[in-house]
Amino acid sequence: MNSSQTNQLVLDHLNTGVLLIDKQLSITYINPAAESLLAISAHRLLNSDAAQLFAEAEPRRQVFLDALNSESAFTERKVKVLLPGLREITVDYSVTPMTQNAQPLLLLEMLPIDRTLRIDREEALLSANDTSRNLVRGLAHEIKNPLGGIRGASQLLALELDRSELVEYTDIIIAETDRLRELVDRLLGSPLPTQFSQLNIHEVTEHVATLVQAETHGSLIINKDYDPSIPEITGDREKLIQALLNVIRNAMQALDGVDKIGHGGEITLRTRILNHFTIGKMRHPMVCRLEIIDNGPGIPSDINERIFYPMISGRAEGTGLGLPIAQAAIHQHQGLIESDSEPGRTRFSIFLPLQPLEDRQA
Repeated sequence: MNSSQTNQLVLDHLNTGVLLIDKQLSITYINPAAESLLAISAHRLLNSDAAQLFAEAEPRRQVFLDALNSESAFTERKVKVLLPGLREITVDYSVTPMTQNAQPLLLLEMLPIDRTLRIDREEALLSANDTSRNLVRGLAHEIKNPLGGIRGASQLLALELDRSELVEYTDIIIAETDRLRELVDRLLGSPLPTQFSQLNIHEVTEHVATLVQAETHGSLIINKDYDPSIPEITGDREKLIQALLNVIRNAMQALDGVDKIGHGGEITLRTRILNHFTIGKMRHPMVCRLEIIDNGPGIPSDINERIFYPMISGRAEGTGLGLPIAQAAIHQHQGLIESDSEPGRTRFSIFLPLQPLEDRQA
């Protein structure tokens, strides 16, 4: 095998996408990894404009020309690349000037980072969930102790009072104390241990959809796009119902807030199976992805990054507890909730391992 054949073999087996670009910025070579990355064949890419691969073509065209003229290499990170069907992926890419037969060329190397970004985001979400849960648990216990004393003292005081209007005041104190205790209990989450069993995820979604339809008197459109091939998963039915119900109620309330229930507002429930999926640092053979999509106004941008923290709500009357409680329940299944939102479309994605690893937390 000569050196040319060796070089070709190496390029063909690289995991990094490699392209060669001439001085007109036309693609003259693409390796198999780049074909796979860009989801398009070399036959269609050869002689096409390299700048048009990127979501922002003109800035890329200029930096390519600058690299050719200055013969300087450069690297750019977190750049959007267009795929067929107007899909986008995020890549880091490097450009290195070189010559072949006295002709200037650019060596373009692309490395997809969507998976890395997703794992980083998931780890940040899981870490934030653990931090907020520990903070809330400590705070809640500190609040419950004096509340018990206030309630007990109010009851004793009521026994010593003769005037009924004064007893009304102690009743108010007791009632408000009980309300605060209930709020704290919701912050702490369910005291019941997790009861894992085999269950059908679509039985859970159907049960929740029925509850929501009853609450809206059938006026909310719920679309269902299920993957019937999903096998039974290992989970706690009641906690999954509570988690899913909290997420769907958020969507329902968002639609109701802009008067879209009964007027074009709809929620879509979609399930799919994912193979060899990583959640945080754990790689699972199979994961069920459950998406809740609504066509409401979207999550306000000022709270979009904080919606899984307690007491954060986009509604004035909201408690900000629904999503943290849902996240805690999914976390007990070694799963994850993600969200992405824009006006007219909000999607919550719940990832549930079909069989959580043995070291799952109850």
